[in-house]
Amino acid sequence: MKSRAMASGAAVAIVLAAAVLSGIGVQAQVAGSTTIGVSVEEVKAVALGWSAKKKILGKPVYNDKNEKIGVVDDLIITPDRSVSYAIIGAGGFLGIGKHDVAIPVGQFQDDKGRIVLAGATKDVLKAMPKFVYAK
Repeated sequence: MKSRAMASGAAVAIVLAAAVLSGIGVQAQVAGSTTIGVSVEEVKAVALGWSAKKKILGKPVYNDKNEKIGVVDDLIITPDRSVSYAIIGAGGFLGIGKHDVAIPVGQFQDDKGRIVLAGATKDVLKAMPKFVYAK
């Protein structure tokens, strides 16, 4: 039960971080019809949110055996502005031989600030289809 609550908390944190980032340049704006900037209430909400750059991107991912299995390289935000997948770089050294995979954000857990993907190993991630960005 506790791990389910942590998974939910981690997913919410990732979604919140992405929501802050996802509003940039998504819809066309008509001159004079849109107010630029944010309200005082929005600034307060942003200040309390997570920074994807500081708290998620580039952070190690561990399994439930406390083994480092990869690093969060990217978050995928769908056209409906929701975070759907985290791109995890597994294996490799200095980017050589690295294998990127897409993992649904709902599968991650937060364990005292650490990102955990229970049941995963480096070999399991390397066996998954490699993620390639659309061109």
